Amino acid sequence: MLGERTLVMGVLNVTPDSFADGGRYFDRKAAIAHAFAMERAGADILDIGGESTRPGSEDISAEEELRRILPVLEALREKLKIPISVDTQKAAVAEAVVRAGAELINDVSALRTDPALAEVARRHRLPIVLMHMRGTPRTMQQGPFARNVLLDVKKGLRAAAARARKAGIARSQIVLDPGIGFGKSFAQNFELLARLGELAALGYPLLVGTSRKRFIGATLRDAASREVPPGARVWGTAASVTAAILGGAHIVRVHDVVEMVQVARIADAIRRGSA
Repeated sequence: MLGERTLVMGVLNVTPDSFADGGRYFDRKAAIAHAFAMERAGADILDIGGESTRPGSEDISAEEELRRILPVLEALREKLKIPISVDTQKAAVAEAVVRAGAELINDVSALRTDPALAEVARRHRLPIVLMHMRGTPRTMQQGPFARNVLLDVKKGLRAAAARARKAGIARSQIVLDPGIGFGKSFAQNFELLARLGELAALGYPLLVGTSRKRFIGATLRDAASREVPPGARVWGTAASVTAAILGGAHIVRVHDVVEMVQVARIADAIRRGSA
């Protein structure tokens, strides 16, 4: 049940151009093996994505997205014991993956890219994650950034929830995501983490994804003042995940499942101790 402890969502990118792993799991066999490894490591949910949403990324067709996702999803169906989420903005993809066994939809556009996605969620009674993002993945880091990031995110998330409710999606199906790294400056990402409790006051469960993101790498510069690369951001990610949990996150979306399961357990213990 959401709220009893923080759930850990493991990320599985079946894309050739992921910022976090550089296409390491684009190969079907590697993706399937990694899914089972994350389950063994303690992930509560698996989130499969077939379209990169890194800054500057280009859209792909629904057909190409499904070509990447479906073989992995079908191989995992009835074998993986944890629920499978699919990270997609397209109704056609959502419909196909639900029929193939997906149990949750993670929409970074919050129903703006394809409003028909709401009907898929309503009809199948699916939980849906609605994320805040300024612009699109291709344009989101080009600015200008919001003058008041908390106000902007609150307004955007309220509008996203209203779109979902108007489309007939039950309140209990909705999870909100502040969209760390999606159209925010580095400083704004830290501000959102520090003030996450104010977003929790919106009354919906929160999913927070900070894993390996650039604002962490830019803060943890090496001796030559170079950004720390994604694979070396585990400790910075751990700090941000702890902050998210203490701020009220119900789900944390991560790449390094082994480490972040431990982080979540300790952060939950701290939160219980301070309640």
